[in-house]
Amino acid sequence: MADPDPSQYNDFAQLYRDVVEVGTPCAEVERPAVLKMLGPIDGAEILDAACGSGPLIAALSRSGARVCGFDGSPAMVELARERLGNEPDLRVHDLSSPLPYGDRSFDAVVCSLAIHYVRHWTPVLREFRRVIRAEGRVLLSTHHPFRVIDGAAGLYLETTRIDDVWDLNGTPVPISYWRRPFQSMASAAQRAGLMIRRLSELDIGGSGQPHFLLLLLHPDVEAGDAATGSEVET
Repeated sequence: MADPDPSQYNDFAQLYRDVVEVGTPCAEVERPAVLKMLGPIDGAEILDAACGSGPLIAALSRSGARVCGFDGSPAMVELARERLGNEPDLRVHDLSSPLPYGDRSFDAVVCSLAIHYVRHWTPVLREFRRVIRAEGRVLLSTHHPFRVIDGAAGLYLETTRIDDVWDLNGTPVPISYWRRPFQSMASAAQRAGLMIRRLSELDIGGSGQPHFLLLLLHPDVEAGDAATGSEVET
């Protein structure tokens, strides 16, 4: 089954920005947790992979980082340019395609609430590893796999495409993404030559139920620059 169209946000980009970026779990829970897990970033060069309309780029820049970004939705990239001006390098680019950046160009890659749109993580993570420096890191945030298991087709250990409908201020918006078990995430990182240094499971409003999962990955120096392990992902 194919990945969702990376431009699926085009039809509702402005609505998504207006509804989601303020006062929502994405804005109030996930984004602050991403910034905290990244640690000090003053002077760091950071790539925001699947940057959307640019709220994270803006936050990272305020903390002293030099940030560039890309997104698969031309409409989202245009909104990011409206927000950020001409200074950041912003591009339209598919997350699942090889990155248009040189080796070891960044101190960190951040991919916030986007990697679940890609079924096969390993090629994406290999590209992230390629463009970070030796002491660099990759930070991923995604839906917690337990969050979407209730009512979703398939079993927990399967990677399942979810065709959902979001309610954005009364407007139904169809959206598709992949739910995968944690072992699949960890295996993809290992095959890409990355190792999990930290993880964080975030709930909302003290519910005690996991909503977001954050993974901080560092290069596995023993793996070297070559990809490791089987190409098979489930």
